Amino acid sequence: MKIVVLKFGGTSVGTIDRIKKVANLITNYAKKKYKLIVVSSAMSGVTNDLVIKSKNISNNFSDSEYDALVSSGEQVACSLIAGRLIHKGYKSRSWMGWQVPIITDNKHKYAKINQIYKTKIIKYLKSGGIPIIAGFQGVNAEGRVTTIGRGGSDASAIMLAKFFKAERCIIYTDVEGVYTTDPKKLKKAKKIRVISYEEMLEMASLGAKVMQPVSIQDARLSRIDVEVKSSFKNKPGTLITKRKNIINRNIITGISSTQNDAKVTLVGVKDRPGVAASIFKPLSESSINVDMVVQNISANGKETDLTFTIKNEDLRKTRRITNSNKKIKFKKLLFDKNVSKVSIIGVGMITTPGVTYRMFQALAKHKINIQVISTSEIKISVLINKININKAIDALHKEFKLEV
Repeated sequence: MKIVVLKFGGTSVGTIDRIKKVANLITNYAKKKYKLIVVSSAMSGVTNDLVIKSKNISNNFSDSEYDALVSSGEQVACSLIAGRLIHKGYKSRSWMGWQVPIITDNKHKYAKINQIYKTKIIKYLKSGGIPIIAGFQGVNAEGRVTTIGRGGSDASAIMLAKFFKAERCIIYTDVEGVYTTDPKKLKKAKKIRVISYEEMLEMASLGAKVMQPVSIQDARLSRIDVEVKSSFKNKPGTLITKRKNIINRNIITGISSTQNDAKVTLVGVKDRPGVAASIFKPLSESSINVDMVVQNISANGKETDLTFTIKNEDLRKTRRITNSNKKIKFKKLLFDKNVSKVSIIGVGMITTPGVTYRMFQALAKHKINIQVISTSEIKISVLINKININKAIDALHKEFKLEV
């Protein structure tokens, strides 16, 4: 049985006219004799509206009721898609996560899919039906509805592709694919034809919003090829796949940037073994994600300046936690919200010397000062002044010939 999983995002099903177009896309695949499993998000804006309603009801809205509430948006979209397919003469019905069932762990709001039972769906596929399955949701051992976090419909689609051994998983969205950088910031950005899981994971983690990092990680672990394409234009998209499937790659595949970083510097920290752990442990316990870290030891070895980056929204909490931390001593606490991170990503840099020099030189030519640096095997990130972010992206895009 040749199974293809099709997933449609919120913008793709955002209006009745768009749902009718989605139904046409689905029937185009059905005419090619594929067995289809369709996954849908809620109509655009619906989930946000439900979240606002929960906050208006209570500042401490129950997590389990939150899941029951926000998962309802997918039910509406799935029913409308199935209804349109029935109108067009196809056998179809909507399926909620608990009806499949899609079994998750017991964690509400950020559940993980543990198991998908296939019997009912396989029987329905063999009968000629097109199941429209609600993304973003499942059911736990207690029979309560759970949700998989924002962007969870992608994760639903990828796990369905895994359990049903689908030939393809196609993510339909409002963009034509993954670009070398954000097209809104650089008009010369080009669509990437093929990208590795690892590169896509780095780009998503660093600000590319095409897919959530957790969904890409699921695809990587399950070795599911994922194609990202537009539901509005009939053009090839971007294939996310294994490294060995990619031929004739560039050294650098893409450039990512962030806009909501803040830099924190502790000046004159009394240096001793474990001081960094003492600084970061209470931040971790408060779910504050620390990204780039740099430490400068004084000449006498007794003090250090420690700089790290966080998200802007965590700045006030970080200041309060750090100032009240009795386990560390420092002279001054500095904050800077006028910073952005720009990163180059590419598995080609593993075997290519001089990439770091080329990046730094390209920025230096444009008089862009680097404040903090962090690296991984396939990524180099630098922190710069926010006003230079577009200039930096343009310079790096040209340096690594991503426009060609």
